[in-house]
Parts: sequence; structure tokens; C-alpha cells
Amino acid sequence: MADRREAILAAARATAQAHGYAGLNFRDLGAAVGITSASIHYHFPSKAALGAAVARRYWEDSKVRLDALWEESEDPLSCLAEYPRLFRRALEDGNRMCLCGFMAAEHDDLPDEVRLEVRAFADVQVAWLARMLLAAGAGEGPTVIEQKARAIFAAVGGAQVMARSRADISVYDDIIAGYRASGLLPACRDE
Repeated sequence: MADRREAILAAARATAQAHGYAGLNFRDLGAAVGITSASIHYHFPSKAALGAAVARRYWEDSKVRLDALWEESEDPLSCLAEYPRLFRRALEDGNRMCLCGFMAAEHDDLPDEVRLEVRAFADVQVAWLARMLLAAGAGEGPTVIEQKARAIFAAVGGAQVMARSRADISVYDDIIAGYRASGLLPACRDE
């Protein structure tokens, strides 16, 4: 049963990254997983429950990746330089979007339980970025550091939207290079 639940979550994640919350439907997910839509209801009684579970898993997985990035280098500038690559991976995977970024655009149409998980994703991203900026010796007060963290998060997400709209990952790379040139993001050590 746990394997089936995981398969449903994986299929729902791929669907939501390509089509958002609106694109989630039990019939198509059932077909993708090889089960009936009624079987999905056993694990997720409603679309809202499924959407919230997918978004929660997404931000939890993202937090694990961010923490691992820090543990691997413990260099905040290196972590900040690597950050855009996390979002680039979605584009590399079939021109998909950040799941919570896509769902955030659907805010008005999301059930409250899904909205909470989508906000949690943004909160995790901004908190991690602020921690990296502080560790890098940004020197500004907490308000300015949080503003810069939000700007980085929004900028990287915006670059992803631009690249997806053109189905061209080089657009993402060019925009990120512009952020590095302007000082919003540090340059990668291998650049």
C-alpha cells in the first residue's frame, strides 16, 4: 500500500509540475499508476487532500536538498551560487515548473489546505536563503536580508517561468547569468 501511495504522489507531482493543481484528476492519475480512480480515493479522499500531500512532500524534499547543499559545502556563497541549479532541474525534466511556484499562480483556486503547503514551500526557501545571506556576512539587518532572500527566490522562479514559456533552458541560463552580473547572486566558482 505504501508503494502505491508513493506512486500516486510521484504521478501527481509530475502532473502538477506540468499542469498545476488544476491539472490533477484522479482518472488520469489512476491510468498513469495503473489503478482505478477509486483506488486513489483510498489514499487521498479528495483532490484537496492529494494536492496538499503533493505540495507538502515537495517542500519537504526541497528542504532536504537545501540542507544537503549546506552540509556538502558549508560555504554560504557556494550554496547561493548553486541555488538556481535546483530550479533548473525542473526545466531539464520535460520543461516542468517548480510545483509550488505553479500552484502559487493558482492561489485563488486552491483549497486552503493546499495554500498552506504552497506557502510553506516559499517560507522554507526564503528562510534558507536568508540563512545563507547572513552566514555570508551580508551585514544588513534582518529586514534587508529577508527582502534580499525574497528577491532571490522570486527572481529565480521568474527566470524559470520565462524559460518555460519559451521551452528554452538557455533563456533561464542567460537570466541567471544576468543576476550574477548584477550581484543578486554570487558567481559559481567554476564560471
